[in-house]
Amino acid sequence: MKVVVIGAGFSGIIAGIRFPQRMRDLDLTIYDKNAGVGGTWYSNKYPGLACDIPSHCYQLTFEENTQWSAFYAPGPEIRAYLESVVEKYKLMRYIKLQHELVHARFDEETCKWHLKLRRPVFGSAPADEQFEVFEDTADFVLAGLGGLSRWKWPDIEGLETVKSWGEKKVGVVGVGSSALQIVPALQPHVKTIYNYVRGKTWLSPPFASDKMADLMKLGPSVDNYVFSEDDKASFKDPANYKEFRHGLESQLNAVHFATIKGSEMQNAARQAFKENMIKRLEKKPWIADHLIPDFAVACRRLTPGPGYLEALCQDNVKFTPTNIKKVTETGIELVDGTHHDLDIIVCATGYDTTFQYPFPIIGRGGKTLNERFSPHPQTYLSVCSDGFPNWFMSLGPNSGVGSGSLLVIIERQIDYAVAAAIKMQRERLKSIEVKKEAVADFDEYLEHYFQTTVYSEKCRSWYKMGKEEGRVVGLWPGSCLHAVRSLERPRWEDFNYESLDATRNRFYWLGDGSTHNEKYLVGDRAWYLNPEEVDIPPGPEAPLYDHKAVFLYFSEIGVKVMPRRVKLSRL
Repeated sequence: MKVVVIGAGFSGIIAGIRFPQRMRDLDLTIYDKNAGVGGTWYSNKYPGLACDIPSHCYQLTFEENTQWSAFYAPGPEIRAYLESVVEKYKLMRYIKLQHELVHARFDEETCKWHLKLRRPVFGSAPADEQFEVFEDTADFVLAGLGGLSRWKWPDIEGLETVKSWGEKKVGVVGVGSSALQIVPALQPHVKTIYNYVRGKTWLSPPFASDKMADLMKLGPSVDNYVFSEDDKASFKDPANYKEFRHGLESQLNAVHFATIKGSEMQNAARQAFKENMIKRLEKKPWIADHLIPDFAVACRRLTPGPGYLEALCQDNVKFTPTNIKKVTETGIELVDGTHHDLDIIVCATGYDTTFQYPFPIIGRGGKTLNERFSPHPQTYLSVCSDGFPNWFMSLGPNSGVGSGSLLVIIERQIDYAVAAAIKMQRERLKSIEVKKEAVADFDEYLEHYFQTTVYSEKCRSWYKMGKEEGRVVGLWPGSCLHAVRSLERPRWEDFNYESLDATRNRFYWLGDGSTHNEKYLVGDRAWYLNPEEVDIPPGPEAPLYDHKAVFLYFSEIGVKVMPRRVKLSRL
C-alpha cells in the first residue's frame, strides 16, 4: 500500500515512525518543502524563538528528552530534538526534502491521489536554482501541513518600499506570541525598539511554574528557569523524571475550565493575571491601560511571554499603541502624523490561519478543499472531510487546544490515520470516506460548544481566522484530555467504503482461511503468547470490573456523567 505524508514537522516525523511500525507491505514517502526537517521549527528562526509551554511537556510521549536547557526550550533546541528523533528512527530513508506539493487530485475511478510536486533540478546552482514538477500517486495521504507554516504579511501601505536595513533602531509590529519573544530578545542589543501594538492581550504567569518549583523544591518565583547540570543529572533517574514530567503535564491539564464563560476558574485567572501584569509594569504603569484587555483570559492565544513586560519598561523600548498609517522608505508613519525613522522593521503579525491552502486539493466532483473549507472549515473530528476519500489530516482545522499538550493530540491524530490505512489494507478497501452527515453533526457540535466558551467573545485571534468575531476554527471543542479520549477509538460506522475487488461479499478479504505464517511456515506462529500480546488480568485482590476506572473514563469523554452539558438544538 502506498502512503504519502506531506510535511516533515512533528506530524510527519510521528507518521514516519508509526506507519512502518504498524503496517506491513508499506511504500512510504514523506515530502517536505523545506531544506530540513522540523516544520515550523525549521521555518522560524527569529530572535527569542522558544516554546511557550514547559519544554518537558513539549515532547513526544515515547521519546523523552531529560536535558532541556530551560523551562521554555529555545527554538534551536526543539529543532535539534526533532532531528535527533529522525536520526534515531532512521526516517531520512522515507523523507524527501525540498519537495513542495503544488497540486493534488483524487481520481474517482482508481481512488488514488495524483500529486504534483516541485523540486530543484539536480545539479542546478543555488545562485540560479532551477525547478521541475513531477507527479506521484498515493493510495492514502496524510496531510501534516500545519496551521503555523504560512507567513502572513500585515496589510500596511508601503511595506514593499523598504529598501535598506541597519542595526540600531527597530520597529516590531504586533503583540502576539512571536512579538512577545522578539522584543525582550532584541532589547539589550539595539539602540531603540518601537513596539507597535493595536490590540490588547493577556500575559499569564509561567504555565505550571508553581508545580515545577514544588517538584524541584525551588523558590516561589520562577520565570524561565534555566536547568543546572545537577538538575539535568537528577532527570537521568527514570523514576524521578517520570514523577517530574507526569506532575507538570497533570498540572497543565488542570486548567481547562478557565476557558468556560463565567466559570470560577476564569474569574480567578482574570483577577490574578491583571494583578500580575500591573505589578510587572510598575515602571511604566500607563502601558497597562493599553495592554490589559476587556475580554476574557484565553479568548486570544494565551502566552506567558517571559521578559516581555519587563522589556517594555526599559528606557530604550517605546510602546506605541497608535495605529500605523503606512511604511515609508525610512521608517513608519502613524495615523496621527508621527514618523519614526527605523533601520529594521519586524512584522511579528502571525500566519495565514484560514486553512485556505496555496495549492489546489481536488476531491470528488472537482470540488477543492478550499471550497469545502469556505466560509469556514468543516471536518470530522478534525482529521478528515467528506468528498476527500483517503485524505486524512494532522493539525488541521479545530486541532489546537487552549490548554494542555498539543503533541499528544498530534500523536492521536496520527494513530487515527494509521488505523484507517490499516483498515483499508486489511479489508481490501479502495476508499474510505467520512459520511457527510457525520461531518454535519460534528460541525453542529462545534457551533454549540464554542458558545459556552471565552473563545466566542469579541477579540481578534487566529483561533477565528484573524477576525474579532466569527467561527472558531483553530481549536478542538473541548479539553486536551477530551480530544485524546475522543480520538482513541474510531467510529468506523461513520464512514463509507469502496471495495478494491469486484464482489458484493464484505468478507472476501478473509481469503482462504489461513494466515501467511502458517501457509508458508515462516515467522512466528504463536505470537499471541508474546508479552505484548498477552493481556494479564489483575489479581484476586482487585475487582475484574473496575467501576471507578469506568466511571472516570466515561467522565473524561463526556458520556452521561458530564459536569456540564453542551446543548444541541436537535437532540
